[in-house]
Amino acid sequence: MDSNKIRNFEDFVKVHALLLAASGIPSSLHQQLFQKLSSDTFDGGDFFQVEPCENGRQRRLIFTSDSMEKESQIILIDHAWTFRLSDSLKQLQEVPGLAQRMASLMCVDIDLTSDAEESDPEPSVLHENNAKCNVVEIVESEIRKAQEKGDDAAMWLELEELDIDDAMLLSLDLSSKVPNLFALSLSGNKLQNEETVVREVTKFKHLTALWLNENPVIQNGGNMAYAILQRLPKLEIYNSHFTSNFGEYALGFCGGIYGKENPGCFHYTTHPLQNLTSLDLSNRCIHSLINKAFSPVKMPSLQYLNLRGNPLEQSSIGDLLKLLKGFTSLLALEVDIPGPLGESAVEIIESLPNLSLLNGVSASKILETGKHVIDSMLQPRLPEWTTDEPLADRVISAMWLYLMTYRLADEEKIDETSVWYVMDELGSALRHSDEPNFRVSPFLFMPEGKLASAVSYSLLWPTQNVYKGDECTRDFLLGIKEDKQRSARLTAWFHTPQNYFIHEYEKYCQKLHLKSSASPCIIKSSTATKLLESDGSPLRVYTDIPQVEEFLTRPEFFITTDSKDADIIWTSIQVDEEVKKATGITDHQYINQFPFEACLVMKHHLAETVQKAYGSPEWFQPTYNLETQLSEFIGDYFVRKRNGLDNLWILKPWNMARTIDTTVTGDLSAIIRLMETGPKICQKYIERPALFRGKKFDLRYIVLVRSMHPLELFLSDVFWARLANNTYTLDKSSLFEYETHFTVMNYGRKLNHMNTPEFVMEFEKEHQVKWMNIHQKIRNMIRSVFESAVIVHPEMRSSTAKAMYGVDVMLDSSFEPKLLEVTYCPDCGRACKYDTKAIVGSGEIVEGRDFFNYVFGCLFLNETTNVTPL
Repeated sequence: MDSNKIRNFEDFVKVHALLLAASGIPSSLHQQLFQKLSSDTFDGGDFFQVEPCENGRQRRLIFTSDSMEKESQIILIDHAWTFRLSDSLKQLQEVPGLAQRMASLMCVDIDLTSDAEESDPEPSVLHENNAKCNVVEIVESEIRKAQEKGDDAAMWLELEELDIDDAMLLSLDLSSKVPNLFALSLSGNKLQNEETVVREVTKFKHLTALWLNENPVIQNGGNMAYAILQRLPKLEIYNSHFTSNFGEYALGFCGGIYGKENPGCFHYTTHPLQNLTSLDLSNRCIHSLINKAFSPVKMPSLQYLNLRGNPLEQSSIGDLLKLLKGFTSLLALEVDIPGPLGESAVEIIESLPNLSLLNGVSASKILETGKHVIDSMLQPRLPEWTTDEPLADRVISAMWLYLMTYRLADEEKIDETSVWYVMDELGSALRHSDEPNFRVSPFLFMPEGKLASAVSYSLLWPTQNVYKGDECTRDFLLGIKEDKQRSARLTAWFHTPQNYFIHEYEKYCQKLHLKSSASPCIIKSSTATKLLESDGSPLRVYTDIPQVEEFLTRPEFFITTDSKDADIIWTSIQVDEEVKKATGITDHQYINQFPFEACLVMKHHLAETVQKAYGSPEWFQPTYNLETQLSEFIGDYFVRKRNGLDNLWILKPWNMARTIDTTVTGDLSAIIRLMETGPKICQKYIERPALFRGKKFDLRYIVLVRSMHPLELFLSDVFWARLANNTYTLDKSSLFEYETHFTVMNYGRKLNHMNTPEFVMEFEKEHQVKWMNIHQKIRNMIRSVFESAVIVHPEMRSSTAKAMYGVDVMLDSSFEPKLLEVTYCPDCGRACKYDTKAIVGSGEIVEGRDFFNYVFGCLFLNETTNVTPL
């Protein structure tokens, strides 16, 4: 009989001692837990009920028993889906029923109709799906409808998602057909030419609302908005945002007074807003509300007002508070907290004492507690999808609101990638609270006493007394306080105040700009470097790297097994003061690493070094250390989204190689949740890279550093072009394809590698460019990288340090170099590792065994064969 098998409670506690301690389960529940695990008892249905909320787009868990005392019960929760992130989309597409179950659990299937409804759509639906081809008919139909109502001409025209391009817009000649148009929507079309769009839309002199959202012309940037607003002084709404000219029409639109069925008229009624009781002005890009239209006189009946997500100017806040006090009927207000009206809910309630509700929470409760309960103040972030989006894609977008994670480990090692999982329907219905009444923890039950027999569960137990009808909640960020950016991390699940994060981002940009505009520090190279003192006998080299020991064959060097006897220590381990003390390494021995080189070779330190030295140079993508700069990143994300810019990012662990735990995503919730698998940087993804044969590639350069002060660098004449295996695409599903978006293939994947001259020749031919022009930009960039380290970290200087680094470079579609990372690579003789021939730029063939010979010759003998000074 297996001695490790769990036979009784004592065995259970012995085998699971560490897991029980890590999970935080009260010891009083251990016996009950053992009994339920042993009998596979799932009795959650006896205590809880799942019910829909948020109009069916979310679920919550309600306690249905009379009561349950704190720490009195342990509930087993099954895992409905467990996976590695790279396998998630494939599993949803291939495992029968998985996508359907997850879609139902995550409430992203509520728009699906029955087979009968799908097979027999209404005639009007058929028309909308198939008649998009004839835009002229749609325009004429809208005009006829308006005339039937007695209007002289159409005033509200929606031409959305009809594949209208610039030529078609011109041919429609809308201004002659509907000259008195008040509102025009051209959202979701194919308009690209800024001049054409401006000319056509500004022909409507009465236009008050215009929507051009989701057209390529919006993403092109430019001055289109300025040109339109200059020529249409009556325009109050532009692309869902209020213009500075907004007035009664824009307010009436948001209040439901004006719309397609009631487009308005040339002369407003005497008091169009007087009966308005509810007004949602959220996310309208309003900078100031101080104008004649927004007033208690115009809206005496206003009871509910939503101001969330607007960049209200601080200079007008005092006046706005004074104005809001004049709305004597105003009972409910929604506003960002912290935000322009105050730093806390208490502060706002005290400023507006007539309010009954603030962000859905009663004013009396806020004043009683003396603080705002943040989860009650925030609106949940609900999944969004399009009707034609496959279930698998919907689930991928929604899953970050539900996922939990753990990482497996045994006595020998810890897994390099994390396991993600979704709890069953009961567990997934637990919503967040800053003051939860339950706690959840993952647990691996090992009935055979070994990890191989483990079955994963989540465990649920009450941390407060609960009573019938209570909603059961947990803390999604258990143990994470504000020193770990708790409020910012809640953005993964809630709509947190955008203005706050945008303000933090703007402060950050200003700081980078000051660095960028500062005069660069010129680092001069040395003309000579101190050589090792030698009596003519070979220099003794101690190394723990097999390639060096095998391929360093020059007679000037001799391999020794005694580190204390060596002139040169060439090692793969980090040599700090403790290592020196333990091994007997002295300050007179040469070592192949520089003090504080982490400022280059660790990704978060590299970003900090570059930004401190240069601000935001063109060759370095916007980069954030998520452990300290999450708020600034979120602000950047919101600004890009607002401006219709690319928003795809790559997350990289601080100090992991081979793209381990590296993810490409444009999902804000995903980015924040991925922080849970370890410290990371978040870097703007190069969405439009230069391609080679249609595939993504990067370049590995080898830099030899003789000295950091004065700076003396040499670039190996060999670089390695590393190619992705798949054709490059930005298709959403491709983001999970390693061999499409990554180029490191020498670890169990098909290696796609080219020699230098072959790559250069073919690249020049494919793109009609001169490689030497690109190469010079790369050289300048690499030197700037190491200069930044000298500027920011003068402590890197050392008279006995010489090192070799790998610098990874990518080109964008304009052939401008972008720095990816710097790696400490004492064994970076790729020609050795691949057992191939590397060809230097001059055309001379260098066998793999010669790589370390010329590296050591450059660093320790001042030779310049096969290297170029930087």
